[in-house]
Amino acid sequence: MKRPQGFDRSAAASPPAAPRAEEPATLEMEQEPVARTQEPRAPAQRAAPEAFPARVSPYERLPSNREIGKALRAARKERRLLERAEVRRFTRRSRRRKQLWTAAAAVGGALVLGVVLVGFSPLLALKNIEVTGTERLDPQAIRQKLGDQLGRPLPLLDQAAISSDLAAFPLIRSYSVESHPPDTIVVRVVERQPIGAIQQGSAFTVVDAAKVPISSTQARPEGMPLIAASGPAADADADSGFAAAAGVLSALPADVRAQVDTITAKTKDDVLFTLRGSGATVVWGSAEDSALKAADLAALLKSVPGNSRYDVSSPHSVTTG
Repeated sequence: MKRPQGFDRSAAASPPAAPRAEEPATLEMEQEPVARTQEPRAPAQRAAPEAFPARVSPYERLPSNREIGKALRAARKERRLLERAEVRRFTRRSRRRKQLWTAAAAVGGALVLGVVLVGFSPLLALKNIEVTGTERLDPQAIRQKLGDQLGRPLPLLDQAAISSDLAAFPLIRSYSVESHPPDTIVVRVVERQPIGAIQQGSAFTVVDAAKVPISSTQARPEGMPLIAASGPAADADADSGFAAAAGVLSALPADVRAQVDTITAKTKDDVLFTLRGSGATVVWGSAEDSALKAADLAALLKSVPGNSRYDVSSPHSVTTG
């Protein structure tokens, strides 16, 4: 009999397995769990959940009409507060400016009123006129000439009239008027100093260094040198003969000038004069170095008084003869 293919011969030949002995059953007791002592753990900090923008629709982002109205009312209220503050600030500034202008106007008005009251007050009316600086002029004549100013308030004195009145005195070279409240003025006069006389026809005119006439007589003035020099004064022509002669006479000491009889000068470089009494001639030359020449001449007149000629035209080399 054929065996079927695939039949396992080893399986048929192996004896049957012996039965397994049964293991004795053991009773297992449930053990109670032993509690373990564990260290308390710090609670773990949970990370904050990441915030994600909530998804809202475009319609949910728009404010409501109520919110819009509330915002508009708040804006209008704030604007009114700002406007009121600005108005108060502007009003305060305007009030302060007005107060300053009012105070300035009051001060100016008070000053004007004070000036008017002082100017027209009879307490400041002119009562006394004092004249100083006169030698040949009569102070009383000057006071009488200015008499029309008496009774006027000091601030309202007519200066033009005073100048016109004092111009009547040729001897006055300059003057100044000082007010001394409440009722006095002081007229300080500077007189002209005559330096000689010039002959005009048959008359003699006493003049100062500016060739201003001081007085006029028919006879030759005593003690005055006769100036025989042509041309105007130095202020008009510094190179004229008269300007040179006047400069020399002004430089001479008073005692030497009193000895000069006649002084001549055709030009500014040929000043010549004669001495009274002795008739001695002094050659002066130009008006330059007049102070040094005057000192040399004074020394010569003392050392050699009898000479007929003194040449000081060169002050560093004087000669006599």
